[in-house]
Amino acid sequence: MPTRASSSFCTYNLNMSTLKVLLITVTVSLAIAASAHEEKKKTDDEDQKKTVTYDGRSLIIGGKRELLFSGSIHYPRSTPEMWPDILDKARHGGLNVVQTYIFWNIHEPEKGKFKFDVDQYDFVKFIKLVQEAGMYVTLRVGPFIQAEWNHGGLPYWLREIPGIIFRSNNEPFKLYMKEYVTTVIEKLKKEKLFAPQGGPIILAQIENEYNHIQRAYEANGNMYVQWAANLAVSLDAGIPWIMCKQKDAPDPVINACNGRHCGDTFTGPNKPYKPFLWTENWTAQYRVFGDPPSQRSAEDIAFSVARFFSKNGSLVNYYMYHGGTNFGRTSSAFSTTRYYDEAPLDEFGLQREPKWSHLRDVHKALNLCKKPLFTGVSTVTKLSFFHETIVYEKPGSDLCAAFLTNNHTKAPTTIKFRGLDYYLPPRSISILPDCKTVVFNTQQIVSQHNSRNFKLSKEANNNKWEVFSETVPTTKQIPPNNKIPRELYSFLKDASDYAWYTTSVELGPEDLPMKKEISPVLRIMSLGHSLLAFVNGEFIGSSHGTHEEKSFEFQKPVTFKTGVNQIAILASTVGLPDSGAYMEHRFAGPKSIIILGLNSGKIDLTSNGWGQKVGIQGEELDIFTEEGSKKVEWKESKGPGRAVSWYKTKFATPEGEDPVAVRMTGMGKGMIWVNGQSIGRHWMSYLSPLGKPTQSE
Repeated sequence: MPTRASSSFCTYNLNMSTLKVLLITVTVSLAIAASAHEEKKKTDDEDQKKTVTYDGRSLIIGGKRELLFSGSIHYPRSTPEMWPDILDKARHGGLNVVQTYIFWNIHEPEKGKFKFDVDQYDFVKFIKLVQEAGMYVTLRVGPFIQAEWNHGGLPYWLREIPGIIFRSNNEPFKLYMKEYVTTVIEKLKKEKLFAPQGGPIILAQIENEYNHIQRAYEANGNMYVQWAANLAVSLDAGIPWIMCKQKDAPDPVINACNGRHCGDTFTGPNKPYKPFLWTENWTAQYRVFGDPPSQRSAEDIAFSVARFFSKNGSLVNYYMYHGGTNFGRTSSAFSTTRYYDEAPLDEFGLQREPKWSHLRDVHKALNLCKKPLFTGVSTVTKLSFFHETIVYEKPGSDLCAAFLTNNHTKAPTTIKFRGLDYYLPPRSISILPDCKTVVFNTQQIVSQHNSRNFKLSKEANNNKWEVFSETVPTTKQIPPNNKIPRELYSFLKDASDYAWYTTSVELGPEDLPMKKEISPVLRIMSLGHSLLAFVNGEFIGSSHGTHEEKSFEFQKPVTFKTGVNQIAILASTVGLPDSGAYMEHRFAGPKSIIILGLNSGKIDLTSNGWGQKVGIQGEELDIFTEEGSKKVEWKESKGPGRAVSWYKTKFATPEGEDPVAVRMTGMGKGMIWVNGQSIGRHWMSYLSPLGKPTQSE
């Protein structure tokens, strides 16, 4: 037994020794493999690092020139689950750049409290996905962005900084702008997302279309432009900076074009050593409530792109390539929830044909011309007022590309070019990458057409609707706390769309008209955007302004009673303004309230003493959530409810995997939540001149 035990022990020890040798061998092998992997990763990282410079012809990325086809895709206007598919479709559509704004008011909703990694606001994740898809990024940091976005991207709290004047040589504004822009750039540097660090960001923009308002600020406007450019360059991101629609963009910042036809309207860079860049080629027209449908054809967009590249252009950006959705309360004043739905990718991320394919094809055709475009000498031959040829040819080689243009909007033509006849439809350009063969004509579409159709879900429409109607407050619930109605923007502080105003007036028999056919009139002059009026708890009417003219007059006949009469106004905004000079001095809400037609004359209630309250009850109780909905009593909905009512239902998950839309037939004005998430405002009762709502789904 001892001998066996000893043998076993020896064997045990032998096995351990062998195991140790094996472990050492494996460890060494792993170390060698890890070292090789690290070296490869280091080499790959070095390969990804690219310097970005420019000259008068183009951007130069990693020592190479590229034709850049870019599309605006805004990360907060779609869900993170949608991003990979949208980016994949963009890449297959021929894009090699994605452009996005950084939205200040969603990242710093409270002063000094930044939010960067929250769901669809995670721009770092979005930018990394763009790189994984094999595309570059143009970053528009603003901080003012316009973009039909609430307050043009500026956080509301900025309005309340003492002495502030937005977008001017104003020390308070410059202080907070510098803090924000620096924070964003430093975060991106930390994530190594700029091209010289191996990231995809090749270009950045400071400010946005400032030329529109620069003169309003006189010398302070000029100084602000210089300051903003210096700020951008001082951040040392290692990439070029641009300013769009800024003719006097200071060196080394590049001035770029926005518009529909920059090939003909852009006067060019302000220095010969800056390239021709087009930061916004509008693929449609954004919509505001009250607008009829609008379109921009694929043919017109393709013409504009071919025209721009034929005239020394090197980057075009489609605004928008995917518009998406203004979720919650993120849209600017009167802008619809659906954004640029007519873009190559519609609101749901579906390809809109033939626009998507036709633009893909023009990208392919232009890429075939890349060598002569970058190495050749251009020659422009004006054949007539409407017709011309532009040729890029490298002397001593067979590199040659030609653009044949018919700019007549109605008549086709035949152009003789180098001994051959070329037929051109009206308003079209033919692209010849070898100066012989037409590979693309902007007017001739060879791609399929499609139309988006909504199919009624069988699973999701067995609904039982319930309603909760809010109580119209009186001065008892909201006692007077101010002599006059408070200005609406500053009162709401962008926390809600709604505010109640209450007052009361006592009338005697001698004040009221004696004849039944005569009624007093309640007149309210409002600075915007809309209101509902109530007298003694009864709804008497509503009115609203427009995108172009926010102010409006409300007048309705009213039945008063002898004694104390309660007047309540539910005033509302439909987003904050997003454009123009002195945005911090815009106002909204009831301005004057008068009763006309009394026997005793008119009564001005403007200084009568007003109770005021932000928001409505359903918002306070979060009744759009599962838990919050239990806090009120719901009743079965039987037809239209009262003026301020909430409706709720439950529905089964719709069948299939296609996008889901809610058709809002029968609704008035308000907001929609699904599973506690606001999917945006609706305004079905505001009809376009065609007699239909601007957005129905």
